[in-house]
Amino acid sequence: MDFDRRTGARISNYESAVQSVKILFFSQVGEHVLLREFGAGLLELLGRKLTPRLFATFMLLMAAAIDLWEPRFRVRRIIPGGTVDAIRQGQAAFAIEVDFRPNAHLGDDTVESVQTLGLWFGRTPRITT
Repeated sequence: MDFDRRTGARISNYESAVQSVKILFFSQVGEHVLLREFGAGLLELLGRKLTPRLFATFMLLMAAAIDLWEPRFRVRRIIPGGTVDAIRQGQAAFAIEVDFRPNAHLGDDTVESVQTLGLWFGRTPRITT
């Protein structure tokens, strides 16, 4: 069990892993004083022209960040999404399919389930489960 960082309520192991990914994705590298290398590097790319190369960069950074910082998830694939009009307006969406391994941080790589996280970048970036 863990605690929600905003409300203090108890949350499940899965919700804790999702919360960790949210913190990871929405932290700039160097922002955390005691762990300067923490972060995904995604926020640093916001505001650039959305191109296929930038989409590929986003996907690479997401997969690498989860691999480095959240052992309870192993990325299976990342699928870019969003309509052409949304992308033209600077809004991007990704579906991140992961293996949930609840005890991987303890050395047990047993997969409990396959989950999909939704990541949306726009005026208010967010992650959905």
